[in-house]
Amino acid sequence: MADALKIGIAGLGTVGASLVRIIQQRSNALAVACGRAITITAVSARNRNKDRGVDLSGITWFDDPVALVENADIDVFVELVGGVDGAADLSVRAALARGIHVVTANKALLARHGVEFARLAEEKGLLINYEAAVAGGIPVIKAMRESLTGNNFSRVYGIMNGTCNYILTRMEKEGLSFEACLKEAQRLGYAEADPTFDIEGNDTAHKLAILTTLAFGSEIAVDDIYLEGISNISIEDINAAAELGYRIKLLGVAQRTETGIEQRVHPTMVPLDSVIAQVDGVTNAVALESDILGELLMVGPGAGGNATASAVLGDITDIAKSRPGAQQVPVLGRPAALLEHYRQAKMKSHEGGYFIRLSVVDRAGVFASIATKMAENGISLESIVQRSQYTTADAPVTIILVTHATMENAVRKAVSAIKHEGYLIGEPQVIRIERPKTV
Repeated sequence: MADALKIGIAGLGTVGASLVRIIQQRSNALAVACGRAITITAVSARNRNKDRGVDLSGITWFDDPVALVENADIDVFVELVGGVDGAADLSVRAALARGIHVVTANKALLARHGVEFARLAEEKGLLINYEAAVAGGIPVIKAMRESLTGNNFSRVYGIMNGTCNYILTRMEKEGLSFEACLKEAQRLGYAEADPTFDIEGNDTAHKLAILTTLAFGSEIAVDDIYLEGISNISIEDINAAAELGYRIKLLGVAQRTETGIEQRVHPTMVPLDSVIAQVDGVTNAVALESDILGELLMVGPGAGGNATASAVLGDITDIAKSRPGAQQVPVLGRPAALLEHYRQAKMKSHEGGYFIRLSVVDRAGVFASIATKMAENGISLESIVQRSQYTTADAPVTIILVTHATMENAVRKAVSAIKHEGYLIGEPQVIRIERPKTV
């Protein structure tokens, strides 16, 4: 049997502690599967005295992750610190400089520095594995980097943030407000005290940027993603979607077009009978569309200690099974030097159409004015419905429009024109509609 693979782990939160426990409990099975033992020789975390429910005796402790990388006897550095800069960035750079393989769950770090890290790793024949960075326990990275090599991808999309999916699920099933569901998500630990990163779509955008690079061979372009979160989704939107035969999900979507690559993150209405509409709670789902395979949907736990630790451990065992001198899998699916410059797609017609909800003053001519503004901007309407929950004069009414395929800028121009007419109450709601081919 080959020499043991020695690993150092920076970050002993929920995921790090779960990883330590699993490796210790299953050491014999891992040694048999990998042909060599996996040994934790060093760890680093903020609080040395915290009880994490794992045995750290015999493991060298470092207060600083960079010190761990520079001084510990390790073959693989596991970065679970988090964050874009600071300790996470410095420790990964130090590991690559020292010739140490890297495993990370840090999607924000990869979205910002992934191409640079890939170049550094490939110059030295090192591996950077990051299955846990996207969709938790779903093995989408390995599938795209290895199993689906040779496929030409046309689109990748999915539900990539469990916090948002949990909130939208609770809103629909229990009729609760966004604020109430967010508070419950925070109580259960699904959302941070400051949930902005999740609910405004940033977390999904970082994951989507990585998948886009793997799918289309372009450099990571996280700053070129159209971004919209779920904080403005109301229970009225949830109910209206259900009545129309849809369910609202926060989707990340990337697709290749004739003019470039389109990346977007936003609330989306999907048909109730589609598979992706059935993905509830903190579960994630990633759909891949390619020329050889066709369409593939992978569903599974997107977060949590065990799910994420499982993905991290899979990355470690891949390194344990590799042998010196063997051809390494390119970090981003193709050699970093061959990644194409990212070319953002021009605005085009959105095939699924749009849902538009307007709260307006109930007076003569409003309905006709809205229809006119839509027509003036070349927007064809599939349906237009007016409803009121009030009986008093001049009480607000809700008008719901569903458009056929149209341009994003046409919708925005029409809504802006309606705002200037003086009968709109509050802000309008605009949500894209997706009609997946099979999922």
